[in-house]
Amino acid sequence: MNYVIIGNGPTGVIAAETLRKADPAGNITMIGSEAEPPYSRMAIPYLLIGNIKEEGTHLRKGQNHFAQMKINNVVGKVSKVDTAAKKITLESGATHSYDKLLIASGSHPVAPPIPGIDLPGIHPCWTLEDARKIMAVAKPGARVLQMGAGFIGCIIMESLAARGVKLTVVEMGDRMVPRMMTEGAGNMIKQWCEKKGVAVHTGAKVNSIEKGADGALVANLSTGDKIAADLIISATGVKPNTAFLQGTDVKMAAGVLVNNNMQTNIADIYAAGDVAEAKDFSTDKTLVNAIQPNAADQARIAALNMAGKPTLSQGSLAINVLDTLGLISSSFGRWWGAEGGQSVELKDNANFKYMHLEFKDDVLVGATSVGLTQHVGVLRGLIQSQTKLGPWKDTLLKDPTRVMEAYLARAQAQSTVKL
Repeated sequence: MNYVIIGNGPTGVIAAETLRKADPAGNITMIGSEAEPPYSRMAIPYLLIGNIKEEGTHLRKGQNHFAQMKINNVVGKVSKVDTAAKKITLESGATHSYDKLLIASGSHPVAPPIPGIDLPGIHPCWTLEDARKIMAVAKPGARVLQMGAGFIGCIIMESLAARGVKLTVVEMGDRMVPRMMTEGAGNMIKQWCEKKGVAVHTGAKVNSIEKGADGALVANLSTGDKIAADLIISATGVKPNTAFLQGTDVKMAAGVLVNNNMQTNIADIYAAGDVAEAKDFSTDKTLVNAIQPNAADQARIAALNMAGKPTLSQGSLAINVLDTLGLISSSFGRWWGAEGGQSVELKDNANFKYMHLEFKDDVLVGATSVGLTQHVGVLRGLIQSQTKLGPWKDTLLKDPTRVMEAYLARAQAQSTVKL
């Protein structure tokens, strides 16, 4: 059996290793587009901070790890997939035939369409090469402007602040992390960042970038402000890497559409990770859930199915845990709420404590918290298990901090019923 995996990030690596265990005799080829050992993008902020060296970003530390597992790690960019001939073509002209194909090509940063975005000194923070360019400029005291305060943007912001730069963040949304946190949580995170010395502009965007008289970059904001910077980081979003699938019969929406086996509409082609659009656990609708825990789970499920071991996904669950300059926040499930549901919000602005719970009937379907790390596992557990809270729902609507009591009480009740 010939297995080909497009992508050698965490999704590709986990899938390749799972395939090797499931099919010791199969031929496995993993194709990555960067001339780097397989590495984790999520480790780049730690590189920027200085906690690790480049080797610390590598997914597997042994130089011969993939060779020892008989996984062929190829460097090249896929330009075409021929689903009829079951063959992929690289930009170099090299071809690879497959019996089973996994699309784990991840995503790429999207540059905002603004004048001046191509000027020198403006970078995404997505690859090791990006990190090298950023570290060369982001020295203590350097003026850095970051466009975007979403999940990825906040992780980058943490590392830039640790480098001692003078940091300004511009976010189009009405709050920080607008696509993963409630208004109350996002605004609390903003207040925390400002307290830590980061200038944050929400409800604003960069209209254009130009070179100033002193050679610095100048960002012109929609608010009328002008911000001079030695370095500008673009963290305004990503899109799945699907260009090489254009012209094929593989069905796509925002990403590559898959079923609960991580299988596409073509029997021998699978997709997983940031490129895959799978059923959401909370809504039964499809979405691209670009988080690493989800990617790892999908990689394992896809690989087992490719190897003939039927395995089903329960659906991707929104799981976001963020450390922003020392303030831990999280959101799970339908944190934005369910139609016809109920919610409760607890705010302690002085101490940066926040909790927001969303219910549908007597089931917790979504949660957001800031500064309350002891509740993170319980919130996820209640949502993922779809536990019926019974009278505990009314208790939590009055006091959401009693979520641990509710979890233990319902677990005990279920255990008693089983006995």
